[in-house]
Amino acid sequence: MEATETEGATPAQPSLGCCCQRRGLLEAALGLAVGLSALPAAAEDAAQGPAVMPPQVGDQFVFLTGDKKGQVVRVEDLAVGGPQMQAWPFDPKTKTARDQNRLNLVMLLRFDPSDLSGDTKANSDQGVLAYSGVCTHEGCPVNMWMKDLQFLFCSCHGSQYDPKAGAEVQAGPAPRPLPALPVKVEDGVPVVAGQFSGRVGSKIS
Repeated sequence: MEATETEGATPAQPSLGCCCQRRGLLEAALGLAVGLSALPAAAEDAAQGPAVMPPQVGDQFVFLTGDKKGQVVRVEDLAVGGPQMQAWPFDPKTKTARDQNRLNLVMLLRFDPSDLSGDTKANSDQGVLAYSGVCTHEGCPVNMWMKDLQFLFCSCHGSQYDPKAGAEVQAGPAPRPLPALPVKVEDGVPVVAGQFSGRVGSKIS
């Protein structure tokens, strides 16, 4: 899955107060239902151990392949302007790579901060970005790089994403952007600073 380059996504109406109260109750019930429905999945992930859990705040990243496979990624390891570096989240407390869940595949990139859109910059630190490495079309790994356009490229069906603009789809069948993973830099090491911005993968992955 190592990234490669290519040159080249009228009854009587109820009162307003009654409506607001009823709507508030419905919204509260819906929010509770959604929250409760997420608990079993989170508990299941935790029960299977840290290697299966999704990225957690405070996680570092380790190289997926290459001479530094398994080593912690540092900012200096990321070339400014690409290509992407494929990595797994890494729990520094248990010294565990979260590599037993394919949906945990992450791509790290680095750009000049001035090249990033506003929303994209908000999820980055020192120009470092992290995105899901799983294509939103059919769940293939996004492992290629279009050097001329600085786009992420999925070799399965040709979806292209612009990492400088929130990984928005630029071409191909992908239905939505790649979810962003907020990062911060601590002592020269990129660290997870939040949750993925959307559902990872495709409907079939």
